[in-house]
Amino acid sequence: MSQQHRPNPLGYLRRHMKKQIYVRLKDGSEYMGTLLATDSTMNLVLDDTVLLEDDGKTIRARIGKALIRGSMIEYISFNPEVAAEEALLK
Repeated sequence: MSQQHRPNPLGYLRRHMKKQIYVRLKDGSEYMGTLLATDSTMNLVLDDTVLLEDDGKTIRARIGKALIRGSMIEYISFNPEVAAEEALLK
């Protein structure tokens, strides 16, 4: 029986440092910023972070540097439009 290769989400994040990401939290809030660091529990440090309105496109507040706790993350995307579409299908 052959083993299937399972993607490693933490490795994927680490390969995309210094790129802009979109993060949706379990409370429904949405953030976008440049990924500076992550750890084994997927805590994230973002720079140039903005809090987005419910439409996911309008900036509600400019935060700057932010720490997002991994246990609060619903999903992460490098393409917020695709992420929103996929979330609607669930």
